[in-house]
Amino acid sequence: MAIAEEADDDAGDDATVADDTRREPTDETETTDATEDRYTRKQCVLITGCSSGVGHATARAFLEKDWQVIATARNVEDVADLEEAGCTTLELDVTDPDQVADVVERTVEIGGAIDCLVNNAGYAQMGPIEDVSTVDLHRQFDVNVYGPHRLARAALPHMRAQGEGRIINVSSVAGRVSFPGYGAYSGSKHALEAMTDALRGEVEEFGIEVVLIEPGPIESEFSDRVDEELPGSERTPAYESLYEIYDEAQLIGGGQGGPFASTPAEVATAIVESAIRSEPPARYPVGPIGQLGVYARFLPDRLQDALYGVVRKLV
Repeated sequence: MAIAEEADDDAGDDATVADDTRREPTDETETTDATEDRYTRKQCVLITGCSSGVGHATARAFLEKDWQVIATARNVEDVADLEEAGCTTLELDVTDPDQVADVVERTVEIGGAIDCLVNNAGYAQMGPIEDVSTVDLHRQFDVNVYGPHRLARAALPHMRAQGEGRIINVSSVAGRVSFPGYGAYSGSKHALEAMTDALRGEVEEFGIEVVLIEPGPIESEFSDRVDEELPGSERTPAYESLYEIYDEAQLIGGGQGGPFASTPAEVATAIVESAIRSEPPARYPVGPIGQLGVYARFLPDRLQDALYGVVRKLV
């Protein structure tokens, strides 16, 4: 189950040390300037994870709506085509707090404000919990949870000074339900959803909206990264059937274009709608499996476990 493809392969145990580089708006004129320019400037969006897939499609979708688009990736060469299309492209590793702070400041300088933040960067660490190392689990949370947290903390002072803003966190149906082999990824998405729900209530009084996007499987290169993150030689033989189930799941839309997979453009459409709608819902499920996820979390635990048992017997 998929989101975008940006991640930090080099994030280690010390990645979150001294991670408190938040900057308040630098002068009292920011609120006035943002208010005066609101009806004369283009609205400005900062998007993470734009190298391909959902992030890439989202940047183009905002351009079509005539927004000022700040498209980021760990390697700006991967978003050269977006720059040619009209985006401003910046290098951003969401696990680097200094880089996060700099990119948010640059966004405000370029756009005159930061009207919308799209936290899209992420990846999926798959495998049985026993086979996922603590280092890999930490890296999963560093990108999927701490990354959006860093961006939100950097952007919120500006949005509060503006008197409005929108934060859109790209989650997954895996943020509502979890299955064997998805523990690390689902854990990160459950955490992102919990923080998003809390943040939504915390900033409502400042005119800031916070929205979750919950897609099911997506047709993109995301599954290639998922395959790379599956445990290799260290696989525990006892979980052979679980790995076989994962392989079979690709046939029904695990990112390779199965019948239940959504396109990146469909997810991008939901993101843009949540950015421009005056009163967006708290959650946007995308695709048939995303819609099913809305109801799946209400199934009794024993029934969820029984359904997995049926799948295991069929593989």
